Amino acid sequence: MRNTLGYRRAMDTITRFAPSPTGRLHVGNIRTALHNWMLARKAGGRFMLRIDDTDAERSEEHFVDAVRADLAWLGLEADGEERQSARLALYEDAFQKLKDAGRVYPAFETQQELELKRKIQLGRGLPPIYDRAALKLTEEERAANQAAGLAPHWRFRLDHEEAIGWDDGVRGAQKFDAAQLSDPVIRRADGSWLYMLPSAVDDIDMGITDVLRGEDHVSNTAVQVQMFTALGATPPAFAHEALLVGREGKLSKRLGSLGCDAFRERDMEPEALVALLARLGTSLPVEPIAQRQPLIDSFDLATFGRAPAKFDDAELERVNTAIVHQMNYADVSDRLPAGMDEAGWHAIRPNVGTVGEAAKWWALVTGPIKQPSFSAEDRAFLAEAAQQLEWGDNPWAKLTTRLKESTGRKGKALFLPLRQALTGMDHGPDMAELLPLMGEQEARARLAEA
Repeated sequence: MRNTLGYRRAMDTITRFAPSPTGRLHVGNIRTALHNWMLARKAGGRFMLRIDDTDAERSEEHFVDAVRADLAWLGLEADGEERQSARLALYEDAFQKLKDAGRVYPAFETQQELELKRKIQLGRGLPPIYDRAALKLTEEERAANQAAGLAPHWRFRLDHEEAIGWDDGVRGAQKFDAAQLSDPVIRRADGSWLYMLPSAVDDIDMGITDVLRGEDHVSNTAVQVQMFTALGATPPAFAHEALLVGREGKLSKRLGSLGCDAFRERDMEPEALVALLARLGTSLPVEPIAQRQPLIDSFDLATFGRAPAKFDDAELERVNTAIVHQMNYADVSDRLPAGMDEAGWHAIRPNVGTVGEAAKWWALVTGPIKQPSFSAEDRAFLAEAAQQLEWGDNPWAKLTTRLKESTGRKGKALFLPLRQALTGMDHGPDMAELLPLMGEQEARARLAEA
């Protein structure tokens, strides 16, 4: 096949992310998209979005919109987009080419018949691969099946004499015996397409140079290598990364439900998710790196390991907190509670794990607050504090210095009653920053009330 769309330029690296719009992206999809984006960006190439929507019954347009929105939220801009539903003529052409070359053939077994064959093979200790019974049918037998109303599905005939192998970017040298693989079904009886052939056709036509995907696709790659050859094309470079597992080390259904919408609901920063997933499963440390370029510069398939990559919510929260603590007021001003200025953000920032938590701490400034009950001794101390309070530069330092000298209190006995009276809390932001935000009148009123 020839490249008809003109995507590929000399020396370009072109990667792709190819989700099916049958549901929301989950954390494993996000990681795949991110790594393909980083691979392209590091090489100065292009990252393509391909919507695999050939399954018309299950594909939904709102999921297409959700994919675009999720990638935009993550900052993974695509350099082009294609939809398989608009490329059916290309698949038909490729199918006819393979059919003319004798590389596809019709088969008539039902799912029940195929399942029975697999059970028999397993019972005999044999690999459950397709026995190629359909290849033994005569033209008369095929015609009779169709006359009886049986529509065939179509399989790609693997060449058992052709060696299958590639140098995998993560797994190293890979070799497969075609005779130990099933001839894959590429087209259903209703004429609709399965994944294998359209994906290979698109990779050729879109000039995809590098395919980075999960290790669950390794056997698909073995088959597709021969498809590329049969279509007269050179296969792209393949790399298969280890799949994500939960903290407990097992594949988790929960990971399949963790998507951008769930992370947004928890007020996670996209930079935190990117920083974690960029290095999850590699030998590089996960660090709260908010800027993309350092992550891109350090991206290297040689650092990817073969062991399952463990996704841990606690680690994401740790990275998120660290990144929030780096964020300037300009980065978050439109997400802060009304009235909270740059000084307020600077005071409260060290105490929040998410930007959304700022509202809770800002309430200490705006009030009202609920003070604890104080002992008679502490009430007398706070009454003196109300008298000693002097406004101006750094009123907290002046107040505590005076009280230390006049009462002899120090440490917790000095600071805790003041914090409790002024904020209603035992802990929180630095009082030297918080007190000026309250204002003199409010601070005196709270001390007097205590």
